[in-house]
Amino acid sequence: MSDQPRPACSPALFSWEFAADPYPAYAWLREHEPVHRTTLPSGVEAWLVTRYADARAALADPRLSKNPAHHSEAAHAKGKVGIPGEHSADLVTHLLNIDPPDHTRLRRLVSKAFTPRRVAAFAPRVQELTDRLIDGFGSRGQADLIHEFAFPLPIYAICDLLGVPREDQDDFRDWAGMMIRHGGGPRGGVARAVKRIRAYLADLIHRKRESLGRGDGEQSVDLISGLIRASDHGEHLTENEAAAMAFILLFAGFETTVNLIGNGVYALLRDPVQCERLRRALKEGDEGLLATGVEELLRYDGPVEIATWRFATEPVVIGGQRVAAGDPVLVVLAAADRDPERFAAPDVLDLSRADNQHLGYGHGIHYCLGAPLARLEARTAIGTLLRRLPDLRLAVEPQEVRRRGGLIMRGLRELPVTWDPSTATGAGTGS
Repeated sequence: MSDQPRPACSPALFSWEFAADPYPAYAWLREHEPVHRTTLPSGVEAWLVTRYADARAALADPRLSKNPAHHSEAAHAKGKVGIPGEHSADLVTHLLNIDPPDHTRLRRLVSKAFTPRRVAAFAPRVQELTDRLIDGFGSRGQADLIHEFAFPLPIYAICDLLGVPREDQDDFRDWAGMMIRHGGGPRGGVARAVKRIRAYLADLIHRKRESLGRGDGEQSVDLISGLIRASDHGEHLTENEAAAMAFILLFAGFETTVNLIGNGVYALLRDPVQCERLRRALKEGDEGLLATGVEELLRYDGPVEIATWRFATEPVVIGGQRVAAGDPVLVVLAAADRDPERFAAPDVLDLSRADNQHLGYGHGIHYCLGAPLARLEARTAIGTLLRRLPDLRLAVEPQEVRRRGGLIMRGLRELPVTWDPSTATGAGTGS
């Protein structure tokens, strides 16, 4: 993907050309300005951290706060940092914006939804959703894998986990679609979607609380019901906190997985040797290469390009560079995970890469809570696609596949694919 020559001088950042392939620019920054001060498209000035060792240390540094109140400017109040629309919708009190001890308290409550046992119990539902989506287009011989597969799968999964009734889930799909479509463009579209989600969550929390009060929902195991029970049993969870927690799990839990599946399938289809290697392993019943392969896809072209905002609470030195108190710090996961000081042949996709402690889901106390679920969804989605559509291939030239804009996430606008319908198999018969 990054076989273009590295820039001879400081590269231009955040252009459409950069979005298509940022890795040569990141290689230049790692070598020449590993902690680089830049002006973002929003006008906010921030430091970009690009080397693996510096990135890993910064992600775990308690002097780098997640709370935008530490920003030296008032940009956070204008919606220029964080998630568009979260301030006006009163959804800021979530895990991406807070520090201990509040972070510790809220993370403890939510972590119960992502235990290995809970995720394993969810696997049949993920497989059911995956097969149902492929059933919808498998006989056609062509599809857009983003909008018809990678996008709806995690939306429906996270809705089930949260406890959104099935009859309301298509509304969530529409609102989430607005967030993705407008993610790199006008922020107003995102803000409108966020407000609709906020209003719906407030109503859903109210209805679930009433149901639990009557004893109707005492057996409910969904996450929102769990948050309400915790709130009602002395955990001091406000309704705003419950709504914000549900919102961030929806936001972080679907778009990262959309991008993981989309970027992952795109990378595989661009590398016929690795793709055929995985197909053979799956045909032989070997799931090991799928597991290491998902980790490699997370490293090679992961769903989160830049970790969410951090702000220095005091002067701090990162990679030899002094960062002033109040300065925003953005850890570039995509650059760190291609660092040749940490990974051998980092620009090569190797599905069996063994030493692969990538930063695709972060590091430290803010390590992604939903990573086990995202991994399950990615393994299920990619494995099932390759089994059921054995000659899956790109329907356009690779350079025609467009990226979405945006600072944090790295994903595709669409992924047109084709296959011979006569080779497609039904659910449960792809191996």
